[in-house]
Amino acid sequence: MRKASRLRKETERWDALSAGIDDAIELASLEDPDLADELSREVESLAKIVDELEFTTMLSGAYDDEDAILSIHAGTGGVDAMDWAEMLERMYLRWAEISGYGAEILDRSPGEEYGIKSVTIAINGDWAYGYLRSERGVHRLVRLSPFDSAHRRHTSFALVEVWPDVHGEITIEINPADLQIDTFRAGGAGGQHVQKNETAIRITHIPSGIVVSCQNQRSLTQNRESALRVLRARLFEMEYEKQEQELQELKGEYIDANFGNQIRSYVLHPYQMVKDHRTDFESANTSSILDGNLMGFMEAYLKQA
Repeated sequence: MRKASRLRKETERWDALSAGIDDAIELASLEDPDLADELSREVESLAKIVDELEFTTMLSGAYDDEDAILSIHAGTGGVDAMDWAEMLERMYLRWAEISGYGAEILDRSPGEEYGIKSVTIAINGDWAYGYLRSERGVHRLVRLSPFDSAHRRHTSFALVEVWPDVHGEITIEINPADLQIDTFRAGGAGGQHVQKNETAIRITHIPSGIVVSCQNQRSLTQNRESALRVLRARLFEMEYEKQEQELQELKGEYIDANFGNQIRSYVLHPYQMVKDHRTDFESANTSSILDGNLMGFMEAYLKQA
């Protein structure tokens, strides 16, 4: 039903565009000078729609139209890296809001002093994974550290991972015997917010070594469902990458799929610049980028891919 709804919406946009073009042609055939301004506005509007629809044809990956699960992990850089991970969390939440997507934090691990160690977010909406797959990789931040008493320039790293949220449309078998499940009390702000029962959960998938956790829901059952949802997505991604690698080997062109390559730098000092090293797309408006305006980078990646 979800897929049918998306396809229906897509065909309706194409049908509306076709009807709009027919109306514009009919308007132009009248050759009435008084209608020139109206026709010009109509052509401009149609051209914008054509550009948008042309771009969606680049989202042709097998799972580009799926929802996404995004994880951010602080890397090298100590407290600065944890602060950087939290800045990225805000950036992607703002991107989701601007783009009209729903976002739900499934799990969040705060840093000891500041920022976060990691966060996992479910982002729901048409083409969410198609856009966000451009973001996976290592993100580097260069700035004057607010945590350095000498106010020196520091470089920090964070890893962004993205998987399609397949909602059971792709069968991933999870044997309960392969799961090690641990429960614990969810962290909180203190006082009345501290959980007195063990509602948080950590699931270890023994064959793959994948560990997922969730503590943001109110009950153990809800947290368990969210954790299994993340585990299913990660197992799906592992299987998908395995198949892709096997296909590349058969073609004689093996590409190692890993998240260790630096894909983008965010420089806040000594100058202001965000640059994607894969596409060379860059912007000097760092505050706008960190406020979630990422479409320029995503579109540049998709056009090159």
